[in-house]
Amino acid sequence: MPKSSRKQIDEDEKKILAVLESNAKESIDKIAKRCGFSRQKVWRVIKRLEKDKTIWGYHAVVDDGKFDVTRYIMLIKRSSQPLGDAINKITNLIAEKRGREIGIDVLSVGYLHGRYDVAIVFTAEDIKHAKKFSEILVAEGANLLSEVELMEFIFLLREGGITNPEIKKFKEFF
Repeated sequence: MPKSSRKQIDEDEKKILAVLESNAKESIDKIAKRCGFSRQKVWRVIKRLEKDKTIWGYHAVVDDGKFDVTRYIMLIKRSSQPLGDAINKITNLIAEKRGREIGIDVLSVGYLHGRYDVAIVFTAEDIKHAKKFSEILVAEGANLLSEVELMEFIFLLREGGITNPEIKKFKEFF
């Protein structure tokens, strides 16, 4: 039996990833059935994707309101100053557990191309806590950050590739 081409392997991985992205709790058997693959093939592909860090982990899509938190996005433009030790302090604050110590749960951080350099998506109890997080980040960054913009999510239409089951409420905001 000939080995699959790299193109075919990539296509098979994408099929499996699409199912996992829509429901990471789906059983191997159901994924195999939806993709038209054997159970063993799906298991091998998933294990390989986990090993090479294509899949970093699995998470649930949560309704923030049911936990009395609000979601925010902070956009950061960095200055032209050298990074120095400030980058370690900032990384510690946003990527490690330190944010949780001040009531912040960092959900996503990304380096951007465009007007801003970094986007941080996080939840906080309220705007007061979100602003405190922003202030601490600016203080830790010293002269490293030239601009910080904080915005509140009012409604999430889609998250993690999944449409909000309360989609009808979205119309209220338009």
